[in-house]
Amino acid sequence: MGEPEEPQLFKTGDIILGGIFSFHSSWKNIESTYVHSPLPLQCTSLNFRAFQFAQAMLFAIEEINNSTNLLPGIKLGYKIYDACGSTARAVRVALSLMNGNEGTATLSEKHCIGSVPAIIGLQSSSPSMAVATVIGPFHTPMVSYFATCACLSNKVRYPSFLRTIPSDYYQSRALAQMVKHFGWTWVGAIRSNNDYGNNGMATFIEIATQLGICLEYSLPFFRTDPPEQKQMIIETIKGSTSKVIIGFLSHMDMDVLIEEFAHHNLTGFQWVGTESWISDSPIAIGKGHYILDGSIGLAIRKAYVTGLREFMLDVKPLNNSGNKLFTEFWETTFGCIFSNMKQTGEHLEQCTGYEDLTGIKNSFHDMSLMSIFNNVYKGVYAVAHTLHSILGCEERCSNTIASHPQAILQHLRNIKFKTKEGEEIYFNENGDPAAKYDIINWQAKKDGSVEFVTIGLYDASLPEDKQLHIDNLTLTWANNSKQVPISVCSGTCALGTRKVLQKGKPVCCYDCIPCAEGEVSNTTDSITCVQCHPEFWSNERRDGCEKKETEFLSFTEIMGSILTVSSLLGACLKATVAFIFFRHRNTPIVKANNSELSFLLLFSLTLCFLCSLTFIGRPSDWSCMLRHTAFGITFVLCISCVLGKTLAVLMAFKSTLPGSNRMKFFGPRRQKIVVLTFTSIQVVICIVWVTANPPYPFKNLRHFKDKIILECALGSPIGFWAVLGYIGLLALLCFILAILARKLPDNFNEAKFITFSMLIFCAVWMTFIPAYVSSPGKFSVAVEIFAILASSFGLLFCIFIPKCYLILLKPERNTKKNMMSKKS
Repeated sequence: MGEPEEPQLFKTGDIILGGIFSFHSSWKNIESTYVHSPLPLQCTSLNFRAFQFAQAMLFAIEEINNSTNLLPGIKLGYKIYDACGSTARAVRVALSLMNGNEGTATLSEKHCIGSVPAIIGLQSSSPSMAVATVIGPFHTPMVSYFATCACLSNKVRYPSFLRTIPSDYYQSRALAQMVKHFGWTWVGAIRSNNDYGNNGMATFIEIATQLGICLEYSLPFFRTDPPEQKQMIIETIKGSTSKVIIGFLSHMDMDVLIEEFAHHNLTGFQWVGTESWISDSPIAIGKGHYILDGSIGLAIRKAYVTGLREFMLDVKPLNNSGNKLFTEFWETTFGCIFSNMKQTGEHLEQCTGYEDLTGIKNSFHDMSLMSIFNNVYKGVYAVAHTLHSILGCEERCSNTIASHPQAILQHLRNIKFKTKEGEEIYFNENGDPAAKYDIINWQAKKDGSVEFVTIGLYDASLPEDKQLHIDNLTLTWANNSKQVPISVCSGTCALGTRKVLQKGKPVCCYDCIPCAEGEVSNTTDSITCVQCHPEFWSNERRDGCEKKETEFLSFTEIMGSILTVSSLLGACLKATVAFIFFRHRNTPIVKANNSELSFLLLFSLTLCFLCSLTFIGRPSDWSCMLRHTAFGITFVLCISCVLGKTLAVLMAFKSTLPGSNRMKFFGPRRQKIVVLTFTSIQVVICIVWVTANPPYPFKNLRHFKDKIILECALGSPIGFWAVLGYIGLLALLCFILAILARKLPDNFNEAKFITFSMLIFCAVWMTFIPAYVSSPGKFSVAVEIFAILASSFGLLFCIFIPKCYLILLKPERNTKKNMMSKKS
């Protein structure tokens, strides 16, 4: 209720279109007395930009009225209101368009139908949301040309809202992808503290987080904020480490903020802007525009409407209407008045109405916003095509709209047509157009002015990996640099390192930690290190896995060569001893010590020395089985011979006693049977071991991290320890018997030498067990070879060297007479 609102621009017609533009950007604050009704809102600060938007609507209507193909026989009129930048006034004038300013209302069963079929407007998101909420229940379409908030795509809350400018949902995604494209992962942000800025920044943060981008700060700002808020923003930016600022601001907020930044000379930051200000000429020529040099951002795609520029600049036909808006525009442009009244204490010249508008250079002449003018133009044509479809126009249209507003809205949502410039127009299910943006770069000219250079394109209709296209060669950055600014919290982690987050900081702030041994990372900024395959090991740079060095006891290395020479030396010594014994086989000392067993013992010792060679070289299936079985059998053969000699000594001594005939029961044949029996038991143990679970080649990966030890696994540990245990049992038995025979007469007795040899043998193999278990890799093999050689040399030196000494150096003692005298 209240005084009816009068439109600022009005023209009669068969069908009246509504329009809401903010011809004024602010209003006078009048304190209410609550005694009289509040006065109408007094709007101030004429906005040339809104005047241009209205001109675009008038141009489209005039073009349609002059067309013979679209709405033939129908004249479109208009009612255009001034919202003055006020949300409350925008709602009020929208209701005026809805109810037709009728002074009375009558009860009727008919549906409420507004006086206009559609409304063109508004410019900003917040007032658009308010108006769309009010007119939504009446299903009256509202087509905005510059309200971009993604929230307006919600058809539950705003069922009748459509727009010819893309939603900020796509712009926010495009900004995030563009920031990612240039490798900026640590950025700051300033947003308008309204629906446009808050919703747009919320979407940007969501997408940026998914792309690995972090915000150091996100600050709200509105042009009416107190100085303390501006100072806080400036201090935050000065104390920040990010070099890129996302400006999700309206052009009015940006204009105020940049002026404050210029006062503090806040330069050196790379700005990324939205369509609201990135291509705004007044900001580019305003105070402090150098702060934004090198800015990059998204702009509505460039467009050209034939004849629109000329129509806008030819505003003289409006003078005939006598409306106040034209008068104010003319007075503001030329600084004159249409009467002799004084204003603001100054006497101004009188306007004639014939001043030369082409000689004035102001924002009204700026056609850089032609793409937005085109949005207004497309909105009017969308409504016109909808009416054309509903009225069933062929040669001539009906001059009344019989359809319910909901039908108009439904037709408008599904409309699809091409403009005279060939651009295809349609709305998606959310009432939004196809999202396409030009990517603009601010490049300073030599004269200090700014040129908006298109350096790329964003097309949301393409696959995600092809939506963004940027020509990096033509870019200019902050401070007129040609190098892409770097804005990261932490540098790139090189190959061979991984990210470790810094405590209490966002995910973009991290330390680069080298991968542990055996792990690699072959990509930059790796989150984790990958474990190498067990047979591979990380290189020094930790960026690749290399084949581990294979290690085994070989003949070519020093240790293997020494053991090989020792084995062959032992075998040669055994051969020498055997040759000496063979040459002196008929001497008493050889005969007295059972020459057959002596030669068999020498043969078995030779095998012991040679079997150690099977432990050297690359393990294979046959070598693993051969080395352990050959070792076990030859040593048992050797110990069996020593045991037979010991028993022979004992029986020989016992047989010299009166009435003893034991020696005939333990002759050479029985001695061979003893040796064969003891050896056969070991052969059976080895056969069972090899048959059940034989030794096999094994890659030992546990002892050394960076090496593979090739060794022979035991297969069955029971079999291995059974072989060793049996050898140890025979050695212990032989040792006990040798002790019992140690005091027999010297020339018959070799028991004391056997005792020493068995003592050495047992000592070697008792120390072998812990040394073998604790030695890693090839050293365990070396320990086993050493034990074989040491015990073999012990037997050789203790049993045969004393006899060789007598044979070669003391031949006088190697006589039968000497033997008999000694025995007596």
